[in-house]
Amino acid sequence: MTDLPTADQLLATAHVVSIPMRVRFRGIETREALLFEGPQGWGEFAPFVEYDDVESARWLAAGIDWAYAAQPPPARDVVPVNATVPAVGPERVPEVLARFDGCTTAKVKVAESGQTVADDVDRVAAVRDMMGPTGRIRVDANGGWDVDTATAALGKLAPYGLEYAEQPCATVEELAELRTGLARKRIDVRIAADESIRKVSDPVRVARLGAADVVVVKVAPLGGVRTALEVVEACGLPAVVSSALDTSVGIAAGVALAAALPSLEFACGLGTVSLFVEDVDEDPLRPRGGLLPVRRPEVSRDRLVALAAPGERVDWWRHRVVRTLRVLEAGRS
Repeated sequence: MTDLPTADQLLATAHVVSIPMRVRFRGIETREALLFEGPQGWGEFAPFVEYDDVESARWLAAGIDWAYAAQPPPARDVVPVNATVPAVGPERVPEVLARFDGCTTAKVKVAESGQTVADDVDRVAAVRDMMGPTGRIRVDANGGWDVDTATAALGKLAPYGLEYAEQPCATVEELAELRTGLARKRIDVRIAADESIRKVSDPVRVARLGAADVVVVKVAPLGGVRTALEVVEACGLPAVVSSALDTSVGIAAGVALAAALPSLEFACGLGTVSLFVEDVDEDPLRPRGGLLPVRRPEVSRDRLVALAAPGERVDWWRHRVVRTLRVLEAGRS
């Protein structure tokens, strides 16, 4: 377990950046993150603004671990990644996919508030048209459907050839019910658990209840690369490594996790820097030929200045670090 630095140590090197996005994603158009430097390099702290201090504490633990501790050795030098298609209209799908060089898998957002299943079908159909019959497509509902809606939606989406459906329902019990119901109706779609892994105190419960075929793991919400590896091992299911809309600093930690897995069956959801207009690295970790290299980013001081958040947002994030660090310290006392 990595020793915790003090708040003063973290804030001495802290920079808060505000990065514009190419398309609206997860309800936001600008991504904020606080970066700090440790003995191993840069760490990232970027829980979404609505998360409380307790949930955010795991994100801070992950950033500290990445910046201050040596990481598990890689089993591979590069990892395959997927394209990410936000809840855009079908006419924008070619524009989005063009930013993900060489990616042969696409994750498509569905169940967006204010949209319908018909919108989801149109979007997935457009992705299939662009990627051809050999491309892999997965959908992500972020827990937005109930069981009946998910069953009907996946019945309409399955003909387009889905690799899996990520978190179609919110609870583990609903996922288990849905998985059983899909099998009975002979709707051939695997279920992947995301929020049911990263936002709960007992991520292994998904496996115990037979609620998923695949687990989605993210470094920041799980508290670090090594913790995420332990979760994958405990679940005993195939794993997909994904990101939390990170800068290249956070993406590099995700790549390190994917590189350390004993086996890597699925493309990783780590290509999301392509959704940003800019990045903190002069050579951003964007996919080339559908791959990302295993490396730490070289954070540019010029980029940190150019992307600096407004003063009131800097203060907000710095106070958040102090509060969240207290949560971590209390948990270790």
